[in-house]
Amino acid sequence: MADEAYRAVFLRVHPTGKMVLSLTTESDGKESQYAELVADELGIPALDVKVVPADTDRFGVGHGYNTSPSAGATAAIVSATGKIRAKGQLLAGMALETPPEDLKWFNGAWVKADESDPTQLKTVEDIALYAHGTGAPPPGVEGGLDAQTVYTD
Repeated sequence: MADEAYRAVFLRVHPTGKMVLSLTTESDGKESQYAELVADELGIPALDVKVVPADTDRFGVGHGYNTSPSAGATAAIVSATGKIRAKGQLLAGMALETPPEDLKWFNGAWVKADESDPTQLKTVEDIALYAHGTGAPPPGVEGGLDAQTVYTD
């Protein structure tokens, strides 16, 4: 993609669990739908997601990215939320002192797959705070809970 225009979405999860979805594309009138998509994927209220179209504070100006609205935004958002859930599962495993592969995603939280103790769960909000310094990350995993997807279409 060196000489091609690119598009990107960046999803930042703050320690409070509130989120900012930054887009390289200009507003296309679907920002509330994008917030709903993030909310549905991560089990949070849509009002906790701020969508920022053409976020030059995040992406800068120029750099060859394409600012026209894009049909690929939805798939890119799903990809970014998937990355958040994958990292969140690793962090939830640390927080719950259980192997991450023994956790499942259920109704907006990571819970033990064997359902041995339904009180042992971690929500996105719990993991956001954990990721920002209240807990130790697994070896090789950086703190914070952010994800970016770069795409062309």
